[in-house]
Amino acid sequence: MIVFKTLRWKNFLSTGNNWTTVDLQKYRSTLVVGHNGSGKSTMLDALSFALFGKGHRNISKTQLVNSINGKNSLVEVEFNIGRTAFKIIRGIKPNVFEIWQDGTMINQSSHAKEYQKILEQNIIKLNHKSFHQIVVLGSSSFIPFMQLQASHRRDVIEDLLDINIFSKMNGIIKEKNSGLKERLKDTEYSLDLLKNKIESQKKYIRDITQINDDEVKVKRDQIDECNTEISELTFKTEKATTHITEHKHNVEKLYGELHNTRDKLGQYKHEFGTQIKRVVKDAKFYEDNTHCPTCDQDILEETRTIKLKESTDKAKELQAAISKVEEEATANTEQLHTIQKDLEEVRAYETCVVSHANTIKRLHKQIDGINKDIERLSAREGDLGQANTDLNDMRDQTEIIVDERTVINEEYAYNNVMGEMLKDTGIKTKVIKQYLPVINKLVNQYLQTLDFFVHFNLDENFAETIRSRHRDAFSYDSFSEGEKQRIDLALLFAWRMIAKMKNSVATNLLVLDETFDSSLDHDGVENLMKILNTLSEDTNVFVISHKGEILEGRFENRLEFRKPKNFSEVSEMGLQVA
Repeated sequence: MIVFKTLRWKNFLSTGNNWTTVDLQKYRSTLVVGHNGSGKSTMLDALSFALFGKGHRNISKTQLVNSINGKNSLVEVEFNIGRTAFKIIRGIKPNVFEIWQDGTMINQSSHAKEYQKILEQNIIKLNHKSFHQIVVLGSSSFIPFMQLQASHRRDVIEDLLDINIFSKMNGIIKEKNSGLKERLKDTEYSLDLLKNKIESQKKYIRDITQINDDEVKVKRDQIDECNTEISELTFKTEKATTHITEHKHNVEKLYGELHNTRDKLGQYKHEFGTQIKRVVKDAKFYEDNTHCPTCDQDILEETRTIKLKESTDKAKELQAAISKVEEEATANTEQLHTIQKDLEEVRAYETCVVSHANTIKRLHKQIDGINKDIERLSAREGDLGQANTDLNDMRDQTEIIVDERTVINEEYAYNNVMGEMLKDTGIKTKVIKQYLPVINKLVNQYLQTLDFFVHFNLDENFAETIRSRHRDAFSYDSFSEGEKQRIDLALLFAWRMIAKMKNSVATNLLVLDETFDSSLDHDGVENLMKILNTLSEDTNVFVISHKGEILEGRFENRLEFRKPKNFSEVSEMGLQVA
C-alpha cells in the first residue's frame, strides 16, 4: 500500500519562492477552500508532476513554472510502501528528477524515460491514468473512467488488478518471437547455402574423378609415345655407333696417311723444282760462259758440252720425277676426296648419335615431367578424399542446422501458445471475468448509497449496460450530468476498494476536486458524505470545493488558499467535526 506523507512545492504555478507544504497523512479528512485562481488545485498538479512529470490539468511543462520568478520550480513528495520510505524530487529550470529510497538516491538512468519507468513500474506500479482513476475525481481536465476509450479502460483495470505483467510478458514473448523469426530466416539461409555448397561439392568430386582418369590416360599415352620414340632413336644410335666403330679408326688412319703422303709429295715436288732451277742455272752458266769468273780460267768446250749434257739429263730426270710426283699427288688427292666423304659420313653418324642422345635426354625429361603430372593427378586422390571429408562435414553441419531449426520452430510454437494465453482474450480475460462480478457488485452498492437505483454492469470488453428498475437499457451518455457523476463516484470508490483488496496499488490518498460543486444536489452531497465517512481509518480524503459554507464542520482539517501579492499561500486550521 502506498502511504503518502507530505507534499511540498515552490515556484510552481502561482506559488512563489517559499515552500508550500501539505501533510497528506495527518488528518482523515481535509477541506480545501479558496477563491478561483488562489491555487487550490495546485496541490493536484504538484502531486501529478512529482510522480509523472506532468500536471493533473492540461498544462504544458513550461507553464508549470511560476511566471514571475521564472525558475527554480521544485516539487517534493514523500511516501512509504511497506517499511520502505521514498522521496521524489522533480524540478524545472533547472530540470531535476531524483528518486530516493531510504535516504539513498537510486542510480539515475541515462534517459529520463527509463528512470520514469522505474518509478511507475517498479515502485508505485501505477501509470498516470490509473493513478487518477483511484486517487482523484475532478471536474477539470480529468477524464472519468466511463469516458475513456475501451483500450484505456482496459489499461486502468489491468493496473488495478496488477495483471499488466501479462502484457509485459506478451511483449517479451513477441520480442523473442521476432528474434526467433530472424534466427529461422538465418537458418533457412544457411541451409540453402549449405545445399548449394553440397551440390557444388558433389559436382566437384564427380568432375575431379573424371578429369583424373582422363588426364592420367592421356599422360600415360604420352609416355608410351615417348618410349616408342626413345626405342627408335636408341636403335638408330646403336646402328650409327656400330658404323662409327667399324669405320672411324680406319678412315681417320688412312686419311692421316694420305695427308702425310700429300705433304711428302709436295715436299718432293718442291725439292725437285729447286734442283731443276739449279740444273737450269748451271746449264745456262755453261751456255753463256766460256771463262770461269771464279778461278779465272777458260772452260773447255768439251767440259761445257759434258756439263750441258749432264744438266739436260739431270733436268729430264728431275722432270720425270716431278711428273711422277704429280701423278702420285693426283692419285692421293682423289683418295683424299674419297676418304673425306667417308669421314664426313662418319661424322654425320656421330652428329646423329649426339642428336639422338639429346633427343633421348629430352624425352626422358619429358617423361619425368609427365610422371610428375601423374603424381600430381594421383595426389588429387588425396584432394578427393579431403573433398569427400568436406562433403560429410557439410552434411553433418546441415543436420545440426536442421536440428536447430526444429528447436527454434518448437520454441516459436511454444511462444505462440503462451502469446495466445497472454493476449487480452487469454489469461487476463479470465482474471477480469473473476473480478467483474465483484466490481459490478461494488459499483451497484455505491450507486444505491448515492440513491441512484439502477443496475450497472460492465462486460469483459468494458462496455457498460445500465438498466432501470423497469429493465430499460441505457448507456452512460443517456444520463444527466448529476447522474453521470454518481456513476463516476461509484466507480471511483469501487476502484479504491478493489485496489485495497489487491493491496498492490492501494493508497491512503483520495482527492475530490470540486466534486461537491458540480452536479450533485443536496441529497447527493449527503450520500457522498456517507460514503466518505465509511472509508477505512487509513484513508486520507482531501475535498477541494468552492462551497465551503455547506461543508463546514464536516471535515477534521481545513486548508485555505489565498493569493496576496500574486503569490499563492495556504493556511491550515484543524476543525472539530460536527
